[in-house]
Formats: sequence, structure tokens, C-alpha cells
Amino acid sequence: MVVPSMATHPEREKVLKLINEKDKIEAQIKELNLILTTNNVGLRDPLVDDEGFPLSHVDVYQVRHARHKIICLQNDHKAIMKQIEKGLYEIYGQGNGEPNATGGSLQTIGETTIIPASTTTSAPLNPIARVNMVREGSPADIDGIRVDDLIVEFGSLNINNFEELMDFAKVAKHSEGIPMQVKIMRNNKLVEVSLTPRTWVGRGLLGCNILPLESVER
Repeated sequence: MVVPSMATHPEREKVLKLINEKDKIEAQIKELNLILTTNNVGLRDPLVDDEGFPLSHVDVYQVRHARHKIICLQNDHKAIMKQIEKGLYEIYGQGNGEPNATGGSLQTIGETTIIPASTTTSAPLNPIARVNMVREGSPADIDGIRVDDLIVEFGSLNINNFEELMDFAKVAKHSEGIPMQVKIMRNNKLVEVSLTPRTWVGRGLLGCNILPLESVER
């Protein structure tokens, strides 16, 4: 993965190693989710019937092992993301980031780019919706969407052409299996996430709920 010019800062190699480890964890989670998909169960679905017998179509041992590993890896992922963020802030906080057109620093974590809020004040950012739920192990969860993210752009959707919530479903369906860029406001920062709508063990192609425009606090 790419981290923009961090010169010879002593944290550079540490952050690069953490990002590499993060990528490995995400790959493992995706592989384990395939086991759940193959068995047609999710992280929380029961593995026994009403009489307490194991479901005949489910490899119970394999699924339980996969679930345990996914939960452990998700905890590892959250922890390593905090370490990466801490390292990047230490690096960029000392002025070693690569300036963008507005004079700020871009921070790239895997497929997620964080742009300090100070770099976006020259142009208004108009959210079109808000994420109010993200299911564990879903495409949205794995690709970096978080609860309370304010969606500024969703693929081709933005304040200029967004009309109704169904627009999100249409764009997701059109982009199924194809990475698309999603711009969101998170903690006063503009964040760009590469999101790939895809089938998984849950409903829909994303695994998150989005609130309508009138529920977004401007």
C-alpha cells in the first residue's frame, strides 16, 4: 500500500509495516467470510435446528472456527488502525506530509485517504446522507465505512444530482464488484473510501443503513 512522501521520518518503516499487516488481516477476514457464505450463514446465525441438532447443510466445526477467527481479526484490525493513525499523525504533525493543492497533507491508510479538515475549508462540503448502522463483516465494514459517517459523494452521487435514498441502491447495483470512491465527513475530516459493493452473507450489497437527507445535521 502507498503512504505519501514521509521522507526519512523514523516512524515511516513502522507505519509501512503496520499497513502491510493491516492488508494481511483484511485478506484473512475476506477468506473467512467466504466460508460463512459457502455455508449460507452469518456471524450470528444459529447453527442448530429447533430441536438442538446441528444443521445438516452447515459444516458447524468449520463455521465456528471461522467465526472465532473473524472476531479476533476484527479486534486486531481495529487495534492496528489506531496504531497506524497515531503513527501518521506523528509524521504529518511534524510537517513531513506531502502538500496537496490547498497546502494540507494527505494521509493514505490502505484504501482510505484522510484529508485534514483545514484543507477543505475553501469549498463547502454538503453531505447528502448519514450512515447509522454498519453490520460486522459486511462490505461496508471491511472497506472502512463507519457509523455516523456523513456521505458527501457516493460514486457518481453528490449534492447536485441526489434525489432519493433509492439512488444509493441503484449506484451500488451498477457498481457491483467494482471499487467506487465514497467521500465522507468523519470527525471534521474529509475521508475517501474505496468501497466495493458485493454479495455477502447478509442482505444487500453493502451491509449498512443510510439515513435520508433530512436526518443529516448540517
